[in-house]
Amino acid sequence: MSNITTSQTIGPFSHEAWQWAVDATAATAVALLETTVTTVTISGAIYDGDGQPINDAQIEAWQPAAADAEAAQVLPGFRRVPSDDAGRFSLCLSQIELPTMGMPATFITVFARGLVKHQFTAIFLDDDSGLAQSAILQQVPENRRPTLVARKTAPGTYHWDIWMQTDKETAFFDYV
Repeated sequence: MSNITTSQTIGPFSHEAWQWAVDATAATAVALLETTVTTVTISGAIYDGDGQPINDAQIEAWQPAAADAEAAQVLPGFRRVPSDDAGRFSLCLSQIELPTMGMPATFITVFARGLVKHQFTAIFLDDDSGLAQSAILQQVPENRRPTLVARKTAPGTYHWDIWMQTDKETAFFDYV
């Protein structure tokens, strides 16, 4: 029996194998921009432990609260985007008013070369008035919390980078 798990079989062809979800989520983003749904764009880059861009990562975003607003879409509340040659990615998300302040704008799963197991994290928006009361952020050491917060750069636009290692490493979560 093999000791390889499904998490260990991601690469090296994820860009081609997962293109169906990338196409579907790109279509969702275009459709959202053509509706009255308010959107937010979070862009950034993903870096390895040497500070080099990771050009073959897949970034998945899941917004459970957006599922109803996006019910007409192929994959409501879900996005998958590949990083480009410079490690850059961009997520166009529904900006949903969450019933509880301090909740993440989206939950993130990172798949990339060199990862034996995908990583889970979340993105919070720096202008969320409930950020200081977030039960999720309070579980993260205070000095690591900024790694989960996207900085507003313009109305509806935020910047957030993913660092896989070093002292800048993004805080990742273990889910049981």
